Amino acid sequence: MPIRQSFSDAIGHTPLIRLNVFSDETGCEILGKAEFLNPGGSVKDRAARGILDDFERRGELEPGGTLVEGTAGNTGIGFAHLCNARGYRCVIVMPDNQSPEKAALLRTLGAEVRIVKTVPYASDDHYQKLAPRMAAEIPGAACGNQFDNTANRDAHYATTGPEIWHETGGRVDAFVCATGTGGTLGGVSRYLKEQKPGVRIVLADPMGSALYHWVKTGTLKSEGSSAVTEGIGIGRVTANLEGAPIDDAVRLEDPEIVRTAHRLLHEEGLFLGGTSGTNVAAAVRVARDLGPGNTVVTILCDGGHKYLSRFWNPEYLAQKGLADVAGPGGRGA
Repeated sequence: MPIRQSFSDAIGHTPLIRLNVFSDETGCEILGKAEFLNPGGSVKDRAARGILDDFERRGELEPGGTLVEGTAGNTGIGFAHLCNARGYRCVIVMPDNQSPEKAALLRTLGAEVRIVKTVPYASDDHYQKLAPRMAAEIPGAACGNQFDNTANRDAHYATTGPEIWHETGGRVDAFVCATGTGGTLGGVSRYLKEQKPGVRIVLADPMGSALYHWVKTGTLKSEGSSAVTEGIGIGRVTANLEGAPIDDAVRLEDPEIVRTAHRLLHEEGLFLGGTSGTNVAAAVRVARDLGPGNTVVTILCDGGHKYLSRFWNPEYLAQKGLADVAGPGGRGA
């Protein structure tokens, strides 16, 4: 491997990991793209780099300027690292329903973190709407706007999609991914469909999101809620997701997500967050639907260390009625 010249250069080229237990159970090759190995710890490093690179190319962020972003955490973490490396100030606007580990890490990285009340997207006080207003009040600032800035999607079209294609030798039958901003699914789906029109693109969606119903019927409608997922499952179609060639959707309930994440840890040795549990649970379902001999790829988004107080907290899971599906023997419904 060549020597990387910077933090930015170290982003991407993550390995595909065969998920042996799930592959053997389904007769398919279920492969996880190990995005938790990015230097900032998540798949969102790619979006943060793509957005910053685009700002710099277009002259929208001058040296010493300020990057403002509304984020559930991981994109902000990527931005904080990159802003340190490139000499920018970083201001993060985060809703108060996220794990406290994320806010603590952002502050440690030097970002200015502003926690705001969690409100519906229709509210003018939603964190995604507050961030650009804050940016407008700061001289020399730019707002990342990760949900509707298609530099996010373009980053995955240019890097994640080609990596998956080359790492599988073109032998990919389905790509399965949850979505928050829509960048990963929007970019990877376009690239893979261009290479192989028959590849199946499936959106993995937690309860409480409106996207499952949107894929199935064309209208946005949410049902239920999730107590364990963060940063995925939303009530609108973002600019990054708009027009993505999605073939189907799978809806996951909390017990299946928790059970899958704990199996990943105790049977595969992979300590990951709830979104990865969602992705792998959906990939298993898709593999069973396709039948043996197919190759299904998904995203292992980030590590579990940012979720110790909630997703990986036995007391929290017990409060949510999920204790029975957690731990080494957690295979119940």
